[in-house]
Order: sequence, then C-alpha cells, then structure tokens
Amino acid sequence: MTERPVMELASTIRHDGDGGVLDDLDTVRGAHRWLQQRPGILAAAPGDLVVDEELREAVVDVRRAVRALFARVVSPAPPSPADAHRLLPVDEAMRLLNAAAAREPVAPQLHWPAEGPPTTGLLSAEGDPGVRLVAALARDAVDFLSGPQREHLRACRAPRCVRYFVKSHGRQEWCKPSCGNRARVARHYERARATGSPRIRPSGPPSTGR
Repeated sequence: MTERPVMELASTIRHDGDGGVLDDLDTVRGAHRWLQQRPGILAAAPGDLVVDEELREAVVDVRRAVRALFARVVSPAPPSPADAHRLLPVDEAMRLLNAAAAREPVAPQLHWPAEGPPTTGLLSAEGDPGVRLVAALARDAVDFLSGPQREHLRACRAPRCVRYFVKSHGRQEWCKPSCGNRARVARHYERARATGSPRIRPSGPPSTGR
C-alpha cells in the first residue's frame, strides 16, 4: 500500500541500519532523486519542475513543520529520536505549514462522467510547479493532522529506527516487521543481561591442573 505524501515526506529522515541517521533531502541531488522516485507526489505539480536549492529548502521547511507536529501528536510518548533535540515550536510549525499550503490558490472542481460517480479535483491558479508541489505537500499534512488517521500515528520504538508510522491494526508496535524482530531481540538480550546467564559446572571430579 502506497503511503500518503505527508508520511513519505516525514520518512525522508531515516536510520541507516547502523545506528546513524540519513536525510534523503540533504542535497539538491538527493531531493531530485527522491522526487523522481515518487510519481504520485510529482503528479501534484505537472510541468517542468526544476529542483534547485530554493525548492529543496521549501520542502525541508514543510518537513520540519510536519515532524514537529507529529511529535505533538504522539506525546506524551517520546518523539522520533532523529530530531527530538531540535524540533520547531508548535506555533511556528503551524504557521510555517499553513503559509506553505496558502502559496497555491486553488478552487474545488466537480467532475461527473456519464458513467460513474462524481469526483472532485482542484483547479490551480499557480503557474510554478515548484510552488504547487510544496503547497500540495503542506495541504496533505494539514488534511492528515486534522483527520482520523492522526489518532493512529506512532513513533517507532525499535532500536535505531527513527520513523513515524500509522498503525494499521490495534496491536501494531513497530513500523515494519524487521523493526519488530530487532526490538524483540533487544528485549531478550536486556532480560538475559538483567537476570544473568546460569553457569554450567562440569560434571566429574575437579581438575587438578598444573
């Protein structure tokens, strides 16, 4: 199942599998590669999209706002450890997110084919595909944070993981099975270390040795 844009954006900060953190949007080249791999996000900004430093920074700003508000959602549980020490204040995050969403003037449009149910779309008055992209990401974040999925948002607590995820069932504790396996191994190790492993004495008479 494809994740919605806001979750894909939040997940551009991820663990490297070795205790470190990677940022897919750290460079213009990285941002361009990330977008090219996500045609669903690019569909919100048809046209000749130019990925430059200005666009990269605008997308990163939306991500900063999203992850700060995600931390608020999961509270009082701990937020993702990747950026817990440098989160935006909530008021600033909301201001930034709303400003990004407002950059594209849009109007709802009704589409109703002869055969099939009616659907809605958005008519944009913005000509710059970069602005449309940033605004679309921000609008999806606003929709998520004000909708029912917000209640199911969690920060994965598996060792080394820094992802946020939406629970798909009531007992889900981790973002993916590999994180669950890693968490169970870590718990087993901690229990064994706390209780101590029993020592096995050799049978028979003790060795005299030399």
